[in-house]
Amino acid sequence: MTAHCIMVLGTTSGAGKSWLTTALCRHYARQGLKVAPFKAQNMSNNARVVACENGQGEIGSAQYFQALAARAVPEVRMNPLLLKPERDTHSQVVLMGQVSAELSAMAWRGRSASVWPVIAQALDELIAENDVVVIEGAGSPAEINLHDSDIVNMRVALHAQAACLLVTDIDRGGAFAHLYGTWALLPENERALLKGFVLNKFRGDAALLAPAPQMLEKLTGVPTVATLPMWWQHGLPEEDGIFDDRSVSAGVVTKTVAVIAYPHLSNLDEFQSLKNVPGLRLQWVRSPSQLAGLDVNDWIILPGSKATSSDMAWLRHQGLDAAITQHAARGGAVLGICGGLQMLGEALIDTHGIDGNAPGLGLLPLVTVFAQDKTVRHTQTRFASDWVGSTDGAQAGHRVGAQTNPWVSLAGVSVSGYEIHHGQTRQHVAMAAAGDVARVVLPDDLGWRNAAGNVMGVYLHGLFEDPAVLHALFGASVPTLDTVFDGLADYIAQHFEPGVLAKLIATSFPDST
Repeated sequence: MTAHCIMVLGTTSGAGKSWLTTALCRHYARQGLKVAPFKAQNMSNNARVVACENGQGEIGSAQYFQALAARAVPEVRMNPLLLKPERDTHSQVVLMGQVSAELSAMAWRGRSASVWPVIAQALDELIAENDVVVIEGAGSPAEINLHDSDIVNMRVALHAQAACLLVTDIDRGGAFAHLYGTWALLPENERALLKGFVLNKFRGDAALLAPAPQMLEKLTGVPTVATLPMWWQHGLPEEDGIFDDRSVSAGVVTKTVAVIAYPHLSNLDEFQSLKNVPGLRLQWVRSPSQLAGLDVNDWIILPGSKATSSDMAWLRHQGLDAAITQHAARGGAVLGICGGLQMLGEALIDTHGIDGNAPGLGLLPLVTVFAQDKTVRHTQTRFASDWVGSTDGAQAGHRVGAQTNPWVSLAGVSVSGYEIHHGQTRQHVAMAAAGDVARVVLPDDLGWRNAAGNVMGVYLHGLFEDPAVLHALFGASVPTLDTVFDGLADYIAQHFEPGVLAKLIATSFPDST
């Protein structure tokens, strides 16, 4: 097999490349074709664990979801290069699923020559093994300062001879200028690969766009093949820190879940399912004032972080440390996940220059030491069953402050998720000797709670993607990812011009419908 390649480019970051790529993956998979996604380089702290040659490795979350949409097994070739920002001027480099200290230390522009052969090989192998490869670009293909070192946009498109769609966010304004300007800045051989413009996030009467699409086609020779209406609740996790303030499900709001949005938060996509829980409001928080109205029944979540010590310092500078500890003191629920768990402890200790030293919030008697090696693995485990009936104030029905212990319903629940962390967390020896011991909620140093039961920290990402956890905490079922992917495919089938999606692969599959 030699796959036909379709590539989704954008006029800007946030134009809609990731979700459109996901929709195309499911669309072609539903035609009975063997489909794989591909993104040469992703810069994101949203990562998932997948199988790789050396065991388990990381790829960007967007490509993980795209693989599921394609009904394919996610693997490292689908995102051979992942950059995980740690500071404004530095990223951890993950090549074929594994951290590369050598590439991480290398000057940014100097990496292209080293990584391109690996990227090209991964793409060639996927092309050889599939009917369709749906490729996602990054940022804009017309970033002319980066053209010479490009390894993710038009160099990939030319290598694959991909039929390219250029998507723009019309809600931002200036969409036609963005499309024309991008086209105009591309060399002639790259322009020739553009097969259609896509207007995304349109609000209003599409008939009012005329005659702009026709004028643009006259100028460029490229037709506008789709006008996609604004769709707030499509159900796919947002990419890379694009926070959706419309995170309120249907019905009367009975609980707010406030997620602390520190600068280097990671794996925010794992909270997508909470947007669909009836009566729940998901709020992204950057200042104490946003926590001022929380009720004792509301939750605060400290998510993962790619720079835990730095984000801990930011937390204190914002004054959020005091707001979080006050909420916990009132009996309010606080949950830390991975880096958030590390922040809940007494101290962060770094002897290898991995993350940095810092004092924690002191809500759990734990200490985290950063190791040189990173733990990357899928994990299946079970919450402690002896939580119920314990004598430390955590039994079912016991009221902590003004509310029932928020996490006790997880007792005995089996859960699957994934780990990505350098930190290794243990009980604080001196505090434990004095009688201040964190109660184990997950085995193998994966999770603890305080004596009262309202503060819990776990290393396991993906809790809220596990149906058993959602049912235990909320008694709710939420749409499955498969339902989301099918909805995306239905959406583009409805709004693309008739025949366009089939025509994009017609040169390789003339009988496709």
